[in-house]
Amino acid sequence: MPETDPIAALGEVDPKEIGEDEFVMLLEAASEIAGSGTAVDLSALRPEQFARLISRASDSQIEAVMARPELRERILDEVFRRMGEHYKSDKARGTEAVVRWRIGTDEDLLRYECVLADGRCEVSKDPQHEPRVTITVAPVEFLKLASGNASAPMLFMKGKLKVAGDLGFAAGLTKLFQIPKA
Repeated sequence: MPETDPIAALGEVDPKEIGEDEFVMLLEAASEIAGSGTAVDLSALRPEQFARLISRASDSQIEAVMARPELRERILDEVFRRMGEHYKSDKARGTEAVVRWRIGTDEDLLRYECVLADGRCEVSKDPQHEPRVTITVAPVEFLKLASGNASAPMLFMKGKLKVAGDLGFAAGLTKLFQIPKA
């Protein structure tokens, strides 16, 4: 595993071969680089690499990373930043909707708003529009969902994903995005 470039290491690491602390330290190092304004950032990690990383990581490894507020926020910010790039405008013809995401618990909640209009997905951390649907999910389950390692219907049926608003629209939401495969 490259020691000089945590982003490159993330793309190559197999979480099954490292411990929880090492996994957290690697993501923390990559996150610190991303926040430092250097030319290297989390966007250097390809979606397929991210999906593989999440698929190979244990729940306890992901939970350990998500338990660090600054690290959780940087990772989630990067996932949401990429949503516009992965929006399938051809599948979304005529879609006009606002999706509000609530990630975490009431005591420790991050909010994101996706405005789907004119063939684009615009993301904001400052909700300003009336949502068509509000989705509430824990950070670990959200990462699994966003990386193609969990199914929204299964998370919903297990009570790990809550939906308020237009359930029919929410059921088809994942079809509007290119979700990476591990």
